[in-house]
Amino acid sequence: MKTSLFACAAALSLLASTAAFSQVAPRANDQARIRQGVRSGQLTRAEAARAQAQQADARHARQAARADGVVTPAERRVVRHEEKQADRVLYRQKHDGQTRKIR
Repeated sequence: MKTSLFACAAALSLLASTAAFSQVAPRANDQARIRQGVRSGQLTRAEAARAQAQQADARHARQAARADGVVTPAERRVVRHEEKQADRVLYRQKHDGQTRKIR
């Protein structure tokens, strides 16, 4: 009885920690969005460089939150804010009307 109760508690704690880490999962398609914007001419080289820097900031915030093994709600808010801000900047830059000549 104690063994099954312990196994159940261990499984629940593993599930809870996995859920916490998945809430700050990296945004996989952001680099693809930047590459597509450069290829199509929607992003200039300077805009692409700024978008890359914003993505790096979001990535560093995510890594800092994970560094100690526990992602607190405050850290999660910071990571989400960084990611949303990077997404907004990328969207605005892609739709601002500035274009790059495609060779």
